[in-house]
Amino acid sequence: DVIWEIQEAGQALLAEEGFAQYEISAYARSELYCQHNLNYWQFGDYLGIGAGAHSKLTREDSREIERYSRPRHPKQYQQSPTDLVEQRWLDKADRVLEYMMNVLRLNAGFRLSHFEKITGLQRAFLLGSLKQAEQKKLLVQDGDQVQPTEKGRTYHNDLLALFLPR
Repeated sequence: DVIWEIQEAGQALLAEEGFAQYEISAYARSELYCQHNLNYWQFGDYLGIGAGAHSKLTREDSREIERYSRPRHPKQYQQSPTDLVEQRWLDKADRVLEYMMNVLRLNAGFRLSHFEKITGLQRAFLLGSLKQAEQKKLLVQDGDQVQPTEKGRTYHNDLLALFLPR
């Protein structure tokens, strides 16, 4: 209860100072959102360079998504900067979960058409989970637009659990 009171007091203070919440853990004035983070939350691609760097790249033709990472220790990275510690292609279930893990951080949510474009998957992959989330009042859907509710943002992990592979 005390931690929740601290959170509410912090949110009230931010609002008084003109900061609006646009993402689970981010606030900004006048929509000056962090573009770097928005790229992650909108499931955009990124190229990590350096020790411990992670990357996410999407093939334009097939919409297949590759993740890879470099060695974490700087000396190991310096000795072999082209080595990969991990390299994997996301299967359909991973694409769904990772997409949802990111876009549902945003108060604005996402469009189903964006999900199809970015992941290369049909919205049918989401329908059962979306219905469950709506029934639990964790998100709302209005046509193509899907948004987490305040309850859905508060219980983000519970919302994401509905999109885990079954």
